[in-house]
Amino acid sequence: MKLTCLTLLLFFLMNSSVFSQKPKNEIIPLWPQEIPGETEAKHEAVVTDDTSRNVIRLTDVTNPVLTVFEPEPSKNLGAGIVVCPGGGYNILAINLEGYEIAQWLNSLGYTAFVLQYRVPQKQEGALQDVQRALRLVRSRASQWKVNPEQVGVLGFSAGGSLSARASTLYNTQTYTAVDSADGLSCRPDFSLLIYPAYLDQGNNRSLTPELKVDEKTPPMFIFCTADDPYAHSGLVMAGALRDAKVPVELHLLPTGGHGYGLRPGNVAAETWPALATQWMKQFIPLPQGR
Repeated sequence: MKLTCLTLLLFFLMNSSVFSQKPKNEIIPLWPQEIPGETEAKHEAVVTDDTSRNVIRLTDVTNPVLTVFEPEPSKNLGAGIVVCPGGGYNILAINLEGYEIAQWLNSLGYTAFVLQYRVPQKQEGALQDVQRALRLVRSRASQWKVNPEQVGVLGFSAGGSLSARASTLYNTQTYTAVDSADGLSCRPDFSLLIYPAYLDQGNNRSLTPELKVDEKTPPMFIFCTADDPYAHSGLVMAGALRDAKVPVELHLLPTGGHGYGLRPGNVAAETWPALATQWMKQFIPLPQGR
């Protein structure tokens, strides 16, 4: 049986033990009218039949959306993070690398925005989607009590690739402006790449040519494991950032594999969240009185 994305999200929020409290979830379409470069009609994402490892997988995304997860008001740090789930640019592991990550960020005081970007194999559209998402968050920052100069991006696997692209291609105009939000910057203020993929597709496994690292590339946190077949992506990106004198923190564990999110039972999944939490503190000043 096929479930719509909205029905699935409501079911997940009401029934999953991952959530201690039901968060406020506003779902925001990225594009008010036509979607740039999209040839299919708008419809809700399709949930695949593959639920292995208790992962909810979405595909056929033609109407990209942001799902907003707000922290408790007393915890709000005034910073926002756009979360990009992975899935090889074919699917989105929407709970493992989206909703569950957002709830964790909420517990720390961050406002999270889970991005459903276009799949399958719509990398150009996905870049347009993440650029538009960052601009939308900034345009409505006051609504969520977010500082528009404290908006980051966090991505996993292919979502890590997309986050790296957003962090290096922010000066690339990928679509025609549709409203005033598109006059704002789409450069993340900080970026976290967790087991990123596809960053080493240059000659001799060098940095993917599309990625343009320079001194204005935002600071990055990169986490991967030596037994991950995509681990070289993180190493190559860290080297490029170092060469450009961009602040970078790289962690490489010996084991952990790929695609673990932050679920318990995996040493990598149990390690990176604390490291990332500490790293983010340097970019997010505590609100007055905290």
